[in-house]
Amino acid sequence: MEDKELQLVDHLEELRKRIIIVALAFIVFFILGFIYVDDIYKWFVRDLDVKLMVLGPSDIIWIYFMLATVVAIAGTIPVLALQIWLFVKPALKPDEQRLTLSYIPALFLLFIMGLAFGYFVIFPMVLKFLVNIGAGMFVTNFTADRYFSFIMNMTLPFGVLFELPVVVMFLTSLGIINPFVLAKIRKYAYFVLIIIAVVITPPDFMSDFVVTLPLLLLYEVSINLSKFVYRKKLKKQQEEEIIEAT
Repeated sequence: MEDKELQLVDHLEELRKRIIIVALAFIVFFILGFIYVDDIYKWFVRDLDVKLMVLGPSDIIWIYFMLATVVAIAGTIPVLALQIWLFVKPALKPDEQRLTLSYIPALFLLFIMGLAFGYFVIFPMVLKFLVNIGAGMFVTNFTADRYFSFIMNMTLPFGVLFELPVVVMFLTSLGIINPFVLAKIRKYAYFVLIIIAVVITPPDFMSDFVVTLPLLLLYEVSINLSKFVYRKKLKKQQEEEIIEAT
């Protein structure tokens, strides 16, 4: 009983250590984002024909915090992935450790790809639609607060959704899920992804199609990658059983 309690305390202490490292990394990247927020701001508004407004002094600092937070989230993703890997590493075999470690750069790259898809594909499409439906009816002025909140809503969800293939591979390698479960719940997953696509895009078929197709493709890619990892894992288990039997 005491051994179990000691193991639990050790696990909690290790978890606390990993959380602190992630928090420190977030703070460091947040400070860096805050330092370079002027350059980041200029990059985001480079194609705008109008100058953004603020409704009060507090909006200015809010924009600084918002942009710095985006930088901090993007920079912390690989650190978070590494700390998760280090936490579960003792329970993994050497070959599993090498395999799961390779997921870390993929997590970061897919997150950036998701942000890029949201910003360069979804954001201009939705913004153009919304501006066009109000043309001739309203004077179009954007506040910086609303504009950057809108950008975050159009990009961060895709950054998270694009992580799906790597997350699925990681969970499959740990034995938490398998491709058969993913295939079984495919129709429910499709329904959820289509709902997400419809909610975050303008109410026209082409916009829904442009967003839905990549999301469904991501799910199918996830299933196939899960199959690859699952078969490789089964093959290695069989080889180990043969070696033990001999």
